[in-house]
Amino acid sequence: MSLDPQLLDILVCPEDKGALVYVESEGVLLNERLCRTYPVRDDIPVMLIDEASQISDDEVQRLLAIAAG
Repeated sequence: MSLDPQLLDILVCPEDKGALVYVESEGVLLNERLCRTYPVRDDIPVMLIDEASQISDDEVQRLLAIAAG
């Protein structure tokens, strides 16, 4: 199951309030500006800064490529 498109339209990063990219196959929401991912557990986005993972620029590019299909 994937996230509701209406939910994705309103979700933003809790830190910079910018848009996020949903990478369904990886189970994360990506903030490419801050190089950070937020987990999606049981189809529920975990939008807590403390739960986010810092990732490398290479990982950001990999996730963006997956999201682009």
